[in-house]
Amino acid sequence: LGVIWSGDHVFEGVPETLEYLRSKGKKTIFVTNNSTKSRPEYLNKFTSKGIQSNVEEIFGSAYSAAIYISRILKLPPGKNKVFVIGESGIENELRTENVPFIGGTDPAYRRDITPEDCQGLADGSLLDPEVGVVLAGLDFHINYLKLSHAFQYLQRGAIFLATNVDSTFPMNHGFFPGAGSISIPLNYMTGTTPVALGKPSQAMMDAIEGKFQLDRKRTCMIGDRLNTDIKFGIEGKLGGTLAVLTGVHQKADWEKEDAVAVPAYYVDKLSDLRGLAN
Repeated sequence: LGVIWSGDHVFEGVPETLEYLRSKGKKTIFVTNNSTKSRPEYLNKFTSKGIQSNVEEIFGSAYSAAIYISRILKLPPGKNKVFVIGESGIENELRTENVPFIGGTDPAYRRDITPEDCQGLADGSLLDPEVGVVLAGLDFHINYLKLSHAFQYLQRGAIFLATNVDSTFPMNHGFFPGAGSISIPLNYMTGTTPVALGKPSQAMMDAIEGKFQLDRKRTCMIGDRLNTDIKFGIEGKLGGTLAVLTGVHQKADWEKEDAVAVPAYYVDKLSDLRGLAN
């Protein structure tokens, strides 16, 4: 959400701009790759920042992953449990879809690995035989023990999913390791790439279209990141894409010959839309 805020700082004029767009009959949908918060948690943040919204307008990668697991994969009984690398946002969305899981924020996994762990992982005695999916998202407590569990499950045939594969994560006016930095060691270990369920995945676009019945030709994707937001809109054949320069990428990034995506339009900040309209 580098369009709306960075960390806890809301960009100038954002609440008024969103209200202006709604007053003109525009429907707003907030699509985020950040899996650390569930939709209700995001709604609380919106409300605390003076931004009007509701849970149904929010579509995050944790929710997208939960929908994919419960409604698309349809895992067989006895292999329908998820090993989570991530925070509570993923867990809460899995609960809404009645998907059983282990790992995540469980303190049992937030510690150093021991020789006994290594033995139990190697012989399988520490593994849950019902795990059929490894789901990796942004995890602020990633460690060798979690990665070792995930690796062993993947070696035994678990499906590899990622909420998203963003390389970085905007926070507190800067950038930090993103969810992609959490899953990349598993890519390297296994030689496989996860199915990513955040932007620019078209599985996410299809899910959004199905939920909101949107007309793609009359929809504009607004974002700050070329390889996720703008690429998401272009590959989804939306009517327009608008880059906002308050986040990851700047004008110079899409002016390069090898730019991953080029927006149809750009503004310095979201609130510029009101000035352009006037």
